[in-house]
Amino acid sequence: MVVLVSTRCRFVLLLLAAFSCFSLKLCFGSEDSITFSTSIKDSETLLSRNGVFRFGFFTPVNSTARLRYVGIWYDKTPVQTVVWVANKEAPVNDTSGVVSISEDGNLVVNDGLNRLLWSTNVTSPNATLVQLMDNGNLRLPDSRNNGEVLWESFEHPYDTFLPRMSLGTNNRTGENLKLTSWRSSDDPSTGNYTAGLAPFAYPELLIWKNNVPIWRSGPWNGQHFIGLPDVDGFSLNNDYQGTASLSYANDSFMYHLDPDGVMYQRYLSASTRGLRIGGSITSTACDAYGECGPFASCSSREVPPCNCVKGFEPKNQKEWYNGNWTDGCVRIVPLRCKKENNVSSSSSRGKGDGFLKLQKMKVPVSAERSLADEKDCPEQCLENCSCTAYAYDGRIGCMVWSGSLVDMQSSLASGIDLYIRIAHPEKRHSYLAIAIGAAFVAAVFLLLACQKFKKRSAAPESRRRPELMFNRMEPVTNENESPYTFKPNEFPLFEFQVLAKSTDYFSHRNKLGQGGFGPVYKGKLPEGQEIAVKRLSRASRQGLEELMNEVVVISKLQHRNLVRVLGCCIEGEERLLVYEYMPNKSLDAYIFDPTKQKILDWKTRFNIMEGISRGLLYLHRDSRLKIIHRDLKASNILLDDNLNPKISDFGLARVFEGNEDEAETRRVVGTYGYMSPEYAMEGYFSEKSDVFSLGVIFLEIISGRRNSHKEENNLNLLAYAWNLWNDGEAASLANPAVFDECFGKEIAKCVQIGLLCVQELANDRPNVSNVIWMLTTENAHLPEAKQPAFIARREFSVVGLSDRSSQMVTIDDASVTAITGR
Repeated sequence: MVVLVSTRCRFVLLLLAAFSCFSLKLCFGSEDSITFSTSIKDSETLLSRNGVFRFGFFTPVNSTARLRYVGIWYDKTPVQTVVWVANKEAPVNDTSGVVSISEDGNLVVNDGLNRLLWSTNVTSPNATLVQLMDNGNLRLPDSRNNGEVLWESFEHPYDTFLPRMSLGTNNRTGENLKLTSWRSSDDPSTGNYTAGLAPFAYPELLIWKNNVPIWRSGPWNGQHFIGLPDVDGFSLNNDYQGTASLSYANDSFMYHLDPDGVMYQRYLSASTRGLRIGGSITSTACDAYGECGPFASCSSREVPPCNCVKGFEPKNQKEWYNGNWTDGCVRIVPLRCKKENNVSSSSSRGKGDGFLKLQKMKVPVSAERSLADEKDCPEQCLENCSCTAYAYDGRIGCMVWSGSLVDMQSSLASGIDLYIRIAHPEKRHSYLAIAIGAAFVAAVFLLLACQKFKKRSAAPESRRRPELMFNRMEPVTNENESPYTFKPNEFPLFEFQVLAKSTDYFSHRNKLGQGGFGPVYKGKLPEGQEIAVKRLSRASRQGLEELMNEVVVISKLQHRNLVRVLGCCIEGEERLLVYEYMPNKSLDAYIFDPTKQKILDWKTRFNIMEGISRGLLYLHRDSRLKIIHRDLKASNILLDDNLNPKISDFGLARVFEGNEDEAETRRVVGTYGYMSPEYAMEGYFSEKSDVFSLGVIFLEIISGRRNSHKEENNLNLLAYAWNLWNDGEAASLANPAVFDECFGKEIAKCVQIGLLCVQELANDRPNVSNVIWMLTTENAHLPEAKQPAFIARREFSVVGLSDRSSQMVTIDDASVTAITGR
């Protein structure tokens, strides 16, 4: 009898233990699904199989209302990042909510009074299971038909576009899957903004505010959207019958539509498990939909940005010149299309209308599809009196427009040629007007030239010939000629057409990167040599002087850790520099990219730090004249075939003469986050300001984190590293992808060297030769580091650094995808 009781007790205990284990699994999220017989209470969550996403109840960060919502969020990120919400319009007021599968097979959310707050609302579902997938998709499969999904959260997106999710239109069902913003950062209810594909003949990505367009991407050309040349990875399926689907498969990032109508690209950091803003598109005034009105083109490089297309004039002259361009422009001369059943007479077509060519355009909205080939495309437009423009692209085909042309943007690297229909007399009169205008301008300049002939004759020759500007920057005497004197016959001057052809006319496919002064492209010269071509942007502040400066500084320098300039080009408004091609691109492409961080192991990173230091030592001490770089940063360190570092971009460099140790400037230029405090605040620069930048690079190489991004407790990288060093945990700053306990002491030493370089006072920082000695000497006794300079950073703004009226800061370290409409 005793034995029987013991057996029964043991059986009951086993049942209780099994039930407890099941409950604990559900509570702590080790199960990725719930069944008809289970539910999720407020304190419980589901965790996807590999621990990527979690599903359950949450309260938005910083919310004071303490309302409870059901949603999906990334697991183990420092800040909770919600990607989908179920009961966004009906939160639970307390912690009594329950998620379960109802008797009719729907997934439902109920409050403590058993009131229905949300349901999947599927008709006759037959579901007994709900599962959370590792891609963030919550699925309700059909229990009768294995493999069929009755409902899934990916078909009901909210504010986040995840990998393998689809946005798009369905002509058969009439559905259009779009993103919808939250009302505010702490209120997940439906906001004012939506984003998705527009049901045009040529699909475009649009953002709407209250169903009114505020931004668009331009049409899809088979590889990317014309207005988003730097955002790659999208895949678009289109049947040209009103059904189109947009998706992507890169698991390292996602897209988020915020409550202000801005779409960000956010990267998932493998080292911190956090999400950081990333990308390469910055918003301008021209990104706002219809900023300039009909028949006007917008260019962010011009002031004002809006201009009527040639042959058009402002519809409302007063409002136009007051900066209100929404009324747009109207034709000066009406079209002369003669109609016969809405078709031009072929006999009059020769004396009828023609086309005005606009290059590199984001074409207008609402293009109509045509099956005409490149030859017949303009003819088809001329034969239709309602056609106002056409464009032809080899990857898109023939596009035509009727009526007003709205939301045109010029000077886009990925733009295509647009042909706007104009009247024949307008063309003739425009040529006459150009001739008269040119004659008038020539007469004025001739008069001014005669009046100032003597003054102009006395001007230095270097101001009249661009190639002699180098000599003006570096005075030379015959007795003691400087090794940095530029001699045009010793330096190749390339023709613009040669460089354009070598880069496939600056094709986006050949783009290597984007700096503060313009893009860099890969090219191949006719003889087969690979090159890198930096094309100075007209919108940048860098012009002829900076280009000449870069050539004169680096053309005669020879060091294995300095990039070599092969030549330059100055034609019209074009300014280009030709470098040796570095196949591994720049350092920042490795240390800040979670997918590439493991390529650079600790030994390689140490060699890179030493190589950068040796290149800088050559500039500061080993060359005849001391050269201060002034823009040393990770993106200006290029890597060759063997991952050896080479310092590049000498456009801001300054040459010190004689015993000169420090200089002052009224124009502070460089990249915020790498600037020393004395340079950023007062304009003083020396070799110690380069050492400060070197220290920042060291800490970034070690940690794999940007100094411009905030770390724990809202600290920048310098402050974060300083706290770790003070706590005796300097080695923990190292990127987990490359950390090795065998190198723990060496990593801690390099952190200390980096902190010595970024000390607030310039006199406290070591010179570069001491940095190399500390790096390469084992058991070197290093001095104690003093507190670094913690410079507050204002996001996405040019910061006033002092009361100097002419200062400017180039901020190009922030990689932000901000698709914005105003």
